[in-house]
Amino acid sequence: MTDSSTTPLDPDDLGALAEAGTATVTTQLFKLGLRNTFLAGLRTYGRPTRRMVGEAFTLRYIPAREDIDVLDVFDDYDHPQRLAVESVGPGQVLVVDSRNEGRAASAGHILLTRLAARHAAGFVTDGTLRDIAGIDELPMPVYATGPAAMTNLALHHAVDMQLPIGCAGVAVYPGDVLLGDADGVVCVPRHLVAVIANPAREQEELEAFLQQRVAGGAPLRGTYPPDEATLRAYRAFTRPSAAVS
Repeated sequence: MTDSSTTPLDPDDLGALAEAGTATVTTQLFKLGLRNTFLAGLRTYGRPTRRMVGEAFTLRYIPAREDIDVLDVFDDYDHPQRLAVESVGPGQVLVVDSRNEGRAASAGHILLTRLAARHAAGFVTDGTLRDIAGIDELPMPVYATGPAAMTNLALHHAVDMQLPIGCAGVAVYPGDVLLGDADGVVCVPRHLVAVIANPAREQEELEAFLQQRVAGGAPLRGTYPPDEATLRAYRAFTRPSAAVS
């Protein structure tokens, strides 16, 4: 597979993914044989006005060591955790590999406030967060496993950024696209964004129509999945000017 991490993404494709949502996108990826793309076990925080969609900017933690990870390390403004926050670009999602370790927080309110001010698209970790009440008021989508008061240095050592990581059991490469909504977060390999974007939007539109039919009393048989008669009705609904027999 060729490296596509530097190829610009089409904003229309990102918009189509944002319209589709995680359930639909996981189905589209499943059709292509990708079964491990959903970052399970994450909760949503913040008060975003829309779904999260953006390119992954990765940060990796390893277990802390008591003689290295002391509070004085934060006097260095180039500490990898702080440097990552100051390196995330507008529209990117900071994704942190916390090894599913939640006894110490992976970040806190001040750092995530800075991310929001930098117009990041969101923050994702398979660890926990401190100052959760403040984080829950941010205008940026945030995903984590829950709250924890302990500082990250107690259990986490930030080692590198912009390398492949694992987050919630899913491989995340820099430049992959993270999509988040009320169901959680899915990772879309960057080279597949253009492949699934429009099919995902089309699936979402069809399923919205089917949802209305089921809510109106239609049985599952013939409706979900749709038979040819239901598909004709859908085409007539979406293109009423077209002659449909």
